Amino acid sequence: MAQWNQLQQLETRYLEQLYHLYSDSFPMELRQFLAPWIESQDWAYAANKESHATLVFHNLLGEIDQQYSRFLQENNVLYQHNLRRIKQHLQSKYLEKPMEIARIVARCLWEEQRLLQTATTATQVQTLDKHQILEHNLQDIRKRVQDMEQKMKMLENLQDDFDFNYKTLKSQGGTTGTHSLMTNMGGLLTAMDYVQKNLTDEELADWKRRQQIACIGGPPNICLDRLETWITSLAESQLQIRQQIKKLEELQQKVSYKGDPIIQHRPALEEKIVDLFRSLMKSAFVVERQPCMPMHPDRPLVIKTGVQFTNKVRLLVKFPELNYQLKIKVCIDKSRKFNILGTNTKVMNMEESNNGSLSAEFKHLTLREQRCGNGGRTNSDASLIVTEELHLITFETEVYHQGLKIDLETHSLPVVVISNICQMPNAWASILWYNMLTNHPKNVNFFTKPPVGTWDQVAEVLSWQFSSTTKRGLTIEQLTTLAEKLLGKTTRCRDRSENMAGKGFSFWVWLDNIIDLVKKYILALWNEGYIMGFISKERERAILSPKPPGTFLLRFSESSKEGGITFTWVEKDISGKTQIQSVEPYTKQQLNNMSFADIIMGYKIMDATNILVSPLVYLYPDIPKEDAFGKYCRPESAPEPEMGGGDSTNSKSLHRFTKFICVTP
Repeated sequence: MAQWNQLQQLETRYLEQLYHLYSDSFPMELRQFLAPWIESQDWAYAANKESHATLVFHNLLGEIDQQYSRFLQENNVLYQHNLRRIKQHLQSKYLEKPMEIARIVARCLWEEQRLLQTATTATQVQTLDKHQILEHNLQDIRKRVQDMEQKMKMLENLQDDFDFNYKTLKSQGGTTGTHSLMTNMGGLLTAMDYVQKNLTDEELADWKRRQQIACIGGPPNICLDRLETWITSLAESQLQIRQQIKKLEELQQKVSYKGDPIIQHRPALEEKIVDLFRSLMKSAFVVERQPCMPMHPDRPLVIKTGVQFTNKVRLLVKFPELNYQLKIKVCIDKSRKFNILGTNTKVMNMEESNNGSLSAEFKHLTLREQRCGNGGRTNSDASLIVTEELHLITFETEVYHQGLKIDLETHSLPVVVISNICQMPNAWASILWYNMLTNHPKNVNFFTKPPVGTWDQVAEVLSWQFSSTTKRGLTIEQLTTLAEKLLGKTTRCRDRSENMAGKGFSFWVWLDNIIDLVKKYILALWNEGYIMGFISKERERAILSPKPPGTFLLRFSESSKEGGITFTWVEKDISGKTQIQSVEPYTKQQLNNMSFADIIMGYKIMDATNILVSPLVYLYPDIPKEDAFGKYCRPESAPEPEMGGGDSTNSKSLHRFTKFICVTP
């Protein structure tokens, strides 16, 4: 999420500190209007290099003019006036001192980051305090259960001697003692109910949401061990208090009297503790690892018919007596008829995990669709395409414990079932959309009327697609380019499957193939930050034109459905006019034969005098080609890559040939 957007979500006390950062030297209005552009610039570098500071300052004035034009179209007179005033002030104060404004902006951005870190740390402390309170409450319950045990023993000893017991219980003091015991027990069950709601409605719900986010590339989900410890502790306390309530029934059978509090209150207490224990056990049955095909670990929740997938369930109540006692059955919903093949029943055991948790892992499941009228699909889902149909994989078992029978059932997150791997990108888009916009666990009709997503939500998820499988997410500038391709001029996303403008394929197919290209062929270069990747042609021309000939950048092809990468460079024609040239994109097929680093290092063309030259000298902004790519080339001599030829048309792609061809000016 953009830094400025994160700042807007801080508490008031932090916002007040933010306001103090800005003054007439660098107005907050300007920070607001140009937030993405400001965050995309290297102000620290500009603050120490006057030539770069001058370039950035003039670009800043240009950005102000563009924003002014937008306000002009919107007929926003106030913002027009403010921007005009800000620009005049900046020109009068910093035109001759561009490094000074660069230092001011760099300082503000640094202070913003420090403020965000302070707020984040405070939030983490609050979370820690919350967990300390939860630990304290659980310890209090355990102590009160033990105290209740002692009181029960005392009451039992009283009733061992019938005469003494009878006289004691008939006396006012005895009745009061029993009343006190029942009242304490009722209060203890209320405390258990409170802690249980905290565990299941907050902590467990938070973990499930984090699991959703992790499935679509977000931060890794934390393990369940601490939550299991808490839930097991509470379950043990509940069973212990249930035994105490049963002991009350034994005492009642030994002796009772008119107005006996045990007769009046014990049935309600027993019903309450049984309900709490049943509810806790049902909540504790979870899908620890969501369905995933082993060959596609970064695309969970998409299952191809006939291909094995795995998943794992876990009971967050660590009772050794339940080891090998719970038989889990797997089934799938009925919106389309599937057979689950492979081992679809398994017994939970403590050997499935390293920490002795009670779990069952299903490693060899496959789905086979039953073909019957309408492709096996019911009328209710006929309006949806296959990659929008959501299905639930269900896990069922029965627990028999201390005289109680409890039916347990849990569901996977909704999955998309495909029959051909070419459906993977659009299926994955559906999984992203669902888990980005809802935490409803079973909304299989989500795509009959899907909600609208904001660009901030989509941008974060898009960046995760890269950061989850590489060491680098997407920059603000890269995301801005993707926004233009996915959204056009709107800021809200309605459809995941529309084709890109002027293309015969969807945005998600294009992006999925680029991610695959990065992972398999250019991962090291991407992790180094050498690949600009997503950049508009207008922006490309704007940043390359002022650069010396031989400066080049690497970007992804917008025309290649299968994923392609190209390089664009600056050159001068005979008259000295700047030309921007591109090579035809390299695809996976070419990169199978030669590494992209070797291609860049060896790429040459014939100039007008028939001299073989390399048009690639400096990786943008000014990194010598050898410094960037030399270490990624093969040490042995490699054949020359294919040569490009072109004409004088700006930004026209140059086609590769199997032989060198002279290029006329």
